[in-house]
Formats: sequence, structure tokens, C-alpha cells
Amino acid sequence: MILPVSKRMASVKPSPTGAVLARATELQAAGRDVISLGTGEPDFDTPAHICEAAIAAIKGGQTRYTPIDGTAALKTAIQGKLARENQLDYELSQIVVTCGAKQALFNLCLALLDPGDEAIIPAPYWVSYPDMVRLADAEPVIIETGIEQHFKITPQQLEAAITERTRLLILNNPSNPTGACYQLAEMAALGAIIEQHPDIVVLSDDIYEHIHWAPDPFVSFATACPSLMGRTVTANGVSKAYAMTGWRIGYAAGPRELVNAMKTIQSQSTTNACSISQAAAVAALNGDQTCVREMASAYHKRHDYFVEALNGIDGFECRPSEGAFYAFPRVEGVLEARGMKDDVELVEFLLNEADLACVPGTAFGAPGYVRFSFACSMEMLEESVRRIKRAVMA
Repeated sequence: MILPVSKRMASVKPSPTGAVLARATELQAAGRDVISLGTGEPDFDTPAHICEAAIAAIKGGQTRYTPIDGTAALKTAIQGKLARENQLDYELSQIVVTCGAKQALFNLCLALLDPGDEAIIPAPYWVSYPDMVRLADAEPVIIETGIEQHFKITPQQLEAAITERTRLLILNNPSNPTGACYQLAEMAALGAIIEQHPDIVVLSDDIYEHIHWAPDPFVSFATACPSLMGRTVTANGVSKAYAMTGWRIGYAAGPRELVNAMKTIQSQSTTNACSISQAAAVAALNGDQTCVREMASAYHKRHDYFVEALNGIDGFECRPSEGAFYAFPRVEGVLEARGMKDDVELVEFLLNEADLACVPGTAFGAPGYVRFSFACSMEMLEESVRRIKRAVMA
């Protein structure tokens, strides 16, 4: 007997990046020398002062439930960070701590969207956005971009995508998977469109904020468009900037009514985030930020090497990015030269023939591209380039 699952599951798929990691791990366990450039996880260890704060929390007995929306210490640290770095002033009641930034995004979709509502998502997009929208019984509306327009939507595209059912615009800046980053004027131009549609909320996913090297400083959407702060939810976390992926601490700040709804959803799912991880996150946000700058500098050097190297391979066309730790080359030249039908076939080919794991662009709403993570050592990147060349030029 096969037990039925809910109808909504017909439109939802497992995370493609998780599937790549599982496949690479399986092959590694079987003895294959697989290099995985598939997952977006820093290769650095969590900085020592953050780990020491966690140890102190354990020894101090901070191992019990916390308030559902986070400890006062962490919410105060988040409040200070947003004011100091983003010029955004929130009351503590407008902040919620979650089990990773992913939960903040999911909670918002459930708190905001009703059946039949629409959420605008620029493509290429992070793989989970459309499925989160679908799990809220709403419809993702995809705006396609490409390498020619630097993977960023235009105000004209945004206006054309808006309907009377539009309730949410999701902006990820810098972008996973492309590394593209909107500048202040570009954000303001998008905000001018949203200003005309009072029912739309903007989700500003800033998780890669500190992994940024563009000449212009990073700017969050609510900072660029202060008149829309009352309709903006800013999401962030400690996973990427502080190499704390396994600690699972994210947060969101926004309109009180939405944040309260997100807290209610969390009260019926995970309750609070890990108490020890919250203590560690306080040390991350309040402590010396030298470690963040050093890691970002290392990613920048890897980016410069890897993008240039990929552009030196026939059939690869890779745009330099402004942040995050991904390269997102167009590979249509390789597909044509080797007679492959799509990027999914190329990714399978690289895994089988080059022992190299990456993610097809199709998973990000961008067929004809692939995503490589360069959150690994320079030596591993150099070996990856050698393997790609041997495989596609054979």
C-alpha cells in the first residue's frame, strides 16, 4: 500500500543543491575523488571567539528554551547591527530570530501569502524561493534575466509582472547564484515602481551582504527606499559571513504585524532557535569583524582567479560578480560543441567524467548555465579547472 501525500507536494521538489551534495558525498564514500563545488558553504572554520562564546554558554547553563522570537541579547545585537551597518532602526518587537535565514523566508511566505496570491521572483533565483511560495499555496511569477543584463531586473520588467494579485517581491542581493548586486540607484528605481502598488511587500534577502567587493557599497532595499521600510522585510543571518552554516541562526526585521505572524508560525513549528547558537551569534555580531573582512577578501581572490579561468575554457562565458561566492557561467557553447541537450546533462557529465560536482542552471530558473561555488581552497579551484578542461576539451 502506498500512502498518499498532500496535493501541494505535486508542485514541490527536493532542494537541487541538497541533492548534489548527497550525490557527491555518496561517491566520495565509495572511494571516488570527487570535488564538490555544488553547495554554498564556507570552507573556513567558525572563528574562535564565536566558538568560545558557545562554550561559555554551555558551561553557564544556557541550554534551556528561550523566547520563541530569540533572546533579548541576540535581538539587541541584531538591532544594533541593522542600525550601525544599514541605517535601519527597528524596535525589538519588530525582530524575530529563526533557525537559519531559510526559516525566516519560509515563515514570511506563510504569514503573507494566501491561495491565488502571486510572488515575483527574478531569475536566476535561489532554488528554494519558488517552492516556498508554492507551499504557501501561492503562485511564483518569474522575471527572466540573463548575462546580457547582468542578471538584474529592470523597472520596466517589474512593472510588467505586477498584477492585482501580486503581494510579494523577493530580492536577493548579492545574488545566489549569480553574485550580481543592485546598486543604490537601481534599488531606488525598483522602489519607485513598488511605491505605486501599496499591497506589495518586499523581501530583502541580504544573507550575502558582507561577501561583497563592488566599488559601490552594499545597500539594503529598505536603506535605498526608506519610504518603503513599512512594507519591507529584511532577512539575514550569520551562516555565510561568519562561517556558521551548521549553527542555524537567521533573523528578519520588518513591519510588526508581519513579524508577529511569523512568530506565531514559528511557535507552532520549531519554537526557538538553539539557545547555544544564539549566544554564539551575539558574539559574532558584537565582536571584532576582522574575520569577516578576511574571509570576504579570500573569496574575492578566488573569484578573480576562477572567473578568469572559466572564461579561458572554450564554450564558457562567465560574468564577474560583485559578491557571494558563486560563478555562474553560460555554457551553451559547450552544449553545442559536445552535442548535449541541456545543462543538466553537462552537470552529469562533469560528475561522471571529471569527478566534479556542480549544479545545473535549470535549478535556478536559468537553463544553459551552471553554478560553481568557490567557497573552497585555491588549490581545489585550480584542480577543478584542470578537470573541466580535460573533460570538455577531450
